[in-house]
Amino acid sequence: QVQLVESGGGLVQPGGSLRLSCAASGSIFSGNVMGWYRQAPGKQREFLASITDGGSTNYADSVKGRFTISRDNLKNALYLQMSSLKSEDTAVYYCNVRYIGYQANRGYWGQGTQVSVSA
Repeated sequence: QVQLVESGGGLVQPGGSLRLSCAASGSIFSGNVMGWYRQAPGKQREFLASITDGGSTNYADSVKGRFTISRDNLKNALYLQMSSLKSEDTAVYYCNVRYIGYQANRGYWGQGTQVSVSA
């Protein structure tokens, strides 16, 4: 069983930065993809960024150039560095791990961490 625990959320002013972390535990085998998603009130959960255990990254257009995903395979940790935050970035942010070839909903999810961007 895999467990994911996000941290680092909070309240930040527009234009500010925040770094989210996700600690993974349990058996995670090679060939996996870790990713960040978010869900704003009244909206569907959306993909933000992903990174394979080999280091290949993929970003949604909405965050490209502002968010950077990284991981530490030795620590089983995932990170999301967010900058130039906007009010529309306000959402609950989720960590996900899945295996290559499978959709995110076939993977594991954390409980989420709230990010609020407001003056």
